[in-house]
Amino acid sequence: MIVELGHFALVLALAVSLVQTVVPAIGAHRRDAQLMGVGEPAAILQFLLVGAAFAALTYAFVVSDFSVKLVYDNSHSMKPMIFKVSGVWGNHEGSMVLWVLILAMFGAMVAFFGRNLPDTLRARVLAVQASIAVAFLLFVIFTSNPFARLDPAPFEGTGLNPLLQDRALAFHPPWLYAGYVGFSMTFSFAVAALMEGRVDASWARWVRPWTLAAWLSLTIGIAMGSWWAYYTLGWGGFWFWDPVENASLMPWLAGTALLHSAIVAEKRGALKSWTILLAILAFSLSLLGTFLVRSGVLTSVHAFAVDPARGSFILGILIFFVGGSLALYAWRAPVLKTGGIFAPISREGALLMNNMLLSAATASVFIGTLYPLFLDALTGEKITVGPPFFNYTFVPIFVPLLCLVPLGPLLGWKRADVMAAAERLLAAAGIAFVALIASFAFFYEGPWLAPFGMALAVWLVAGALSDVAWRIKLFSTPLAESLSRARRLPRAVWGSALAHGGVGICVAGIIGVTAWSDELITAVAPGESAEIGGYTLTLQGVALRDGPNFDAMVGVVGVSRGGRDLGVMLPEKRRFPAERQEKTEPAIRTNGISDLYVVLGEQAGNGKWVLRAYRNTFAPLIWIGGTIMGIGGLISLLDRRLRVGAPTGARIRLTAQPAE
Repeated sequence: MIVELGHFALVLALAVSLVQTVVPAIGAHRRDAQLMGVGEPAAILQFLLVGAAFAALTYAFVVSDFSVKLVYDNSHSMKPMIFKVSGVWGNHEGSMVLWVLILAMFGAMVAFFGRNLPDTLRARVLAVQASIAVAFLLFVIFTSNPFARLDPAPFEGTGLNPLLQDRALAFHPPWLYAGYVGFSMTFSFAVAALMEGRVDASWARWVRPWTLAAWLSLTIGIAMGSWWAYYTLGWGGFWFWDPVENASLMPWLAGTALLHSAIVAEKRGALKSWTILLAILAFSLSLLGTFLVRSGVLTSVHAFAVDPARGSFILGILIFFVGGSLALYAWRAPVLKTGGIFAPISREGALLMNNMLLSAATASVFIGTLYPLFLDALTGEKITVGPPFFNYTFVPIFVPLLCLVPLGPLLGWKRADVMAAAERLLAAAGIAFVALIASFAFFYEGPWLAPFGMALAVWLVAGALSDVAWRIKLFSTPLAESLSRARRLPRAVWGSALAHGGVGICVAGIIGVTAWSDELITAVAPGESAEIGGYTLTLQGVALRDGPNFDAMVGVVGVSRGGRDLGVMLPEKRRFPAERQEKTEPAIRTNGISDLYVVLGEQAGNGKWVLRAYRNTFAPLIWIGGTIMGIGGLISLLDRRLRVGAPTGARIRLTAQPAE
């Protein structure tokens, strides 16, 4: 009965979202307060109904109701409870319910916290947001019903893909979807602004927190996914330019550009039309990622293997919203005035350069990801675009961007003295130069470009610190006054500095893993040893272990360095009887700076086992940097100026009244 109630709630949510799409939009067109007022309770009711449907589906997984086909296909009675719950979104149908739930949640948040938005703008935002919900609720109900029953009900389920039975992956999809769907909010604001024909400081102020929330969620989601791939897949890597990985990177890059562009639109009234376009493109790339993952056009460990009919439906959604919004943009964008004038050497100019480079980087990833699909569709020829393409296209674009990051916050608005800003970065440049020399000294065997990469990473961190030091007048005023200034600094300044510094730390980790890591693949018998990166690995034996829903072969690997015993590592090969699949479970020993990574392979005969080992220099810095970026985004989001928003009375009309 609960399952049927969940299905009914989903259908009711569709009806409510249809009302929310039509009635507030008509009210905004007629300036009818009563019709516009329908949007708020409808958004809240839609969220409650989708939440009820999601709760019903979760209940079916928790109690192992195998009469529900989705539960039968993706669960098993012996699974630990956390994986029963995460199994709700560890599949296509359930993850789409989560997708719609987050979409409805963002709409409800606008209804709760958007009271000081202009009535017509709020009504149109809620209507556009609901139209997206209509499309995806139709998709879920008619092509991906999560509540379909089996009769007779099977006694036991087939289980969940072992690769997905992981605690990090239990939280990775919700964060990733919050990022994807979060950009729907900026999209709704952009389309609503185009409908009204005006963009002002109030609009830009309200777009920023939604952009920041989406960017923050996507950053955390990508970092979690990278960490999961690192320690679960057993290949010792953090990123492989997989097409589905790229599908999350593209909206992140566009969202980063939007985040910076919205600052210019708010502070200086410039780049308004460009900011609108970025808001559309960021969500469009999120929809593209949804299509790539669920259409069956890609084969990836991250992709849902679904039939092409579902992909066609999503493609229709993609064409409707992307094509419709771009057509509206082409029609209405010319009425948006250019706004503030600025010199090339200014903070606006730096942010514009930031946007240009981020857009070019996004384009390079877009081409590399989709070109094989276009070629296959047009000619039937199948090719693979791998890391070399992205290394030769993405990296040369991104490096200049990183070089300019510390300079931008130190430039003044409208017109700036670049030499004065450069002087404030002299200490950062000196520290980066020392890092360059030290990298050459420690890693003199090459590769020769890697020390320059480490210098760039240190430049980013030191530059972020220099920005804060300059703002609080460190060393130029008494320490007590500097501390007082630090307490009064806006949280957005602290958040920006942390985010930029986190990028530098992440870059250091990527350089270390890419340039200075060691790899060993060998076959050893119990009692035999192998060397890697100064460590001695001794296979002491292989034992059996029973898990809650698997059995495992556990390698007992002794680790020593310089004759000093460091303990044992326990890599595993797990076998899941219900799923009839196997999975490697690497053992990772870390000191916070580098990792020793060991994988137990197949039995090689003569009593030997294949052992794969990696010494990944600076690998932890990748996720430490990502965590710091996330903390920076959260601190910025808590800035009072973003939480309060721009009051309605402060809106500055920049264009003529839109035609009715």
